[in-house]
Amino acid sequence: MQLLFTLLGCLVLIVTLVPYLRIRHWSVRSFDFPLLQLACIATALALLQLACQPHAWWHWCGVGASLIAAGVQWARIYPWTPLARCAVVKARERDASREITLLVSNVLTPNRQAHKLISQVEQHRPDLLLTLESDRWWGDRLDEALGEQFPDAVRIPLDNLYGMHLYSRLPLEEVDVKWLIQDDIPSIHAWVRLESGKRVRLHALHPRPPAPSESDESLWRDAELLLVGEAIVGDERATLVAGDLNDVAWSRTTKLFCKVSGMLDLRRGRGQYSTFHAKYPFMRWPLDHVFVSEQFTLVSMRRLKEIGSDHFPMLVTLRHDPSRADENEPEAADAEERRDADDTIEEAKERHGEAPV
Repeated sequence: MQLLFTLLGCLVLIVTLVPYLRIRHWSVRSFDFPLLQLACIATALALLQLACQPHAWWHWCGVGASLIAAGVQWARIYPWTPLARCAVVKARERDASREITLLVSNVLTPNRQAHKLISQVEQHRPDLLLTLESDRWWGDRLDEALGEQFPDAVRIPLDNLYGMHLYSRLPLEEVDVKWLIQDDIPSIHAWVRLESGKRVRLHALHPRPPAPSESDESLWRDAELLLVGEAIVGDERATLVAGDLNDVAWSRTTKLFCKVSGMLDLRRGRGQYSTFHAKYPFMRWPLDHVFVSEQFTLVSMRRLKEIGSDHFPMLVTLRHDPSRADENEPEAADAEERRDADDTIEEAKERHGEAPV
């Protein structure tokens, strides 16, 4: 039994260190996701081994491997716990004219329980509803039930799992649908005018994930995120990036996106708010995101009830509060990180051909 624990401890350590390799293959990048699960496994293995009477030197190798793995994983998790400092400060007061509420939901194309999502939209009355994986059937159901409540809409019904619909109670301006890296993956870019008259830039994304059924590598996802990040950097106007990004908040790519763009992760200092997989409680991680520029403070954030999809919806209310921008803490990319982002984007464009932007 001790030998088994030792081998498992060494295996968990290897799995813990694999994501640090700059390899884009899905078999490597998949280990970015189960951070909490691996931390718990490594901790349990270390405790079990410490409870055993050692019989050989390799016993302590297993203990050491488990402890190192647990330490690395818990250190990576720490920023996404309430123990850490929040990246985006809490709003101090309410002002509907300066607030925006966004509901993001990957509906899962084959899922036909539209009534569950519609019920939650009617209950929470968001200003913006962004759906991912929504095909024509989903668009028809949403139009029938919600069309009158949301006067502005952007509809991209697709059958390839990358359809998108954006519904807005607030005016949408300068709407632009782009195919940033691959010509079958759309994104929505628009200005949203708040009741106060101020405008907020919105980028809605759903990049292709690194997975056997989708793509052998993460290049396409990484490049799309970083391309949007480079478009944001240096722009002092209020900006939101939302969608199913098919990446976790603590991955190297998402952290690089935040550094390149100067965007902030609402989850930092608050919790993981894991949205996938809705049907497997012990295998969940955060894939659906809302990133904000420093001009925002957070009113509320919550994960909503399941809607029959493999993703939970996310509901976020933000306050446009530029006077408190200096209280937030965006990170800046150094020269090497910017070169890394540029190289990733250029490689994706070269391998796919110049994508229309």
